[in-house]
Formats: sequence, C-alpha cells, structure tokens
Amino acid sequence: MKIKAKINMEYKDSEDAEVSFKTLEVDNEGFVESEIDGSTLSFNIESDSLGSFLLTADDLIASEILIEKILEDTKENKELN
Repeated sequence: MKIKAKINMEYKDSEDAEVSFKTLEVDNEGFVESEIDGSTLSFNIESDSLGSFLLTADDLIASEILIEKILEDTKENKELN
C-alpha cells in the first residue's frame, strides 16, 4: 500500500519561503519532494509504511516550526536594532 500526501505551506513573503525551502531541502533529500512557487512551499510525501510516513511528516512539520520561530526572532531582532 502506498501512502501519499501533499502539504502546502504559505509564508508571509517569498523571502521567508525561500529561506525555509533552502533550509529544509538538505534534510528532505531522498524523503520528500519539494517545490517553491512564490510564497508557497509544496511538499509531497510518499511511503510504503504508515510508520515511516508519519515519522517523515512529523519531522517535516517540526523542522518547519523551528524555521518559522527563527525567522520571527530574526525579524524581531532587526526591528530592535
């Protein structure tokens, strides 16, 4: 059985999307197909195993949450300086 999902993530602007895309690309290679279109990232996950699928999706989402937090903190620091 094949398990497939497409996850789209919309960013505030194309710059944030580009940073996230480049950061996630290294970790996703061989596991997740990804593409960028303006401020939207699309991720295609495919697996033969539910366990592997869930681990991949969880890793992708956890990594994106971390990147989003770093982007927010970086912008806040720029505003303070």
